[in-house]
Amino acid sequence: MIKQKYTRYLENITIGLLLLTIFNVFIDVVLRYAFNNSSIALQEMEWHLFSAMFLLGISYTLQFDANVRVDIFYAKFSTKKKALINIIGSALFILPISILLIYNGFDFAYKAFELGEISGDPGGLSYRFIVKSLIPISFILVIISTIIFVQNNYKILKEDR
Repeated sequence: MIKQKYTRYLENITIGLLLLTIFNVFIDVVLRYAFNNSSIALQEMEWHLFSAMFLLGISYTLQFDANVRVDIFYAKFSTKKKALINIIGSALFILPISILLIYNGFDFAYKAFELGEISGDPGGLSYRFIVKSLIPISFILVIISTIIFVQNNYKILKEDR
């Protein structure tokens, strides 16, 4: 039940960010080409929204094992062997990298907050720490999704076949 709510919550946030990004780009294009006016804040908001969508979408994708694989051997493995590889890969790669990014990401965002970092462009966005805060937040969500992913793969390993 909690897994379903968590997944639905991530899905809704990601879809909402996608719609906001599309709307933002649409407004930016209309202002630029119909009214010969452009806004640096709108252009920066595009990459802020895209970054948020991408960072929060990582954990959503992991839950469905929908990440891109280029491994020619993995595709030929049995379901149990794939599950074992997923568990080992999660422990060796996803969790340590996520912990490292959370640890450094909090400091990165805090320094931006402490300095009152704003856009370097005139008319750009203030409060740069908000988008930088998404780095540690998204990797906390990646750890939660990894735990769910490992649980699902553990169930596959324990199935009688």
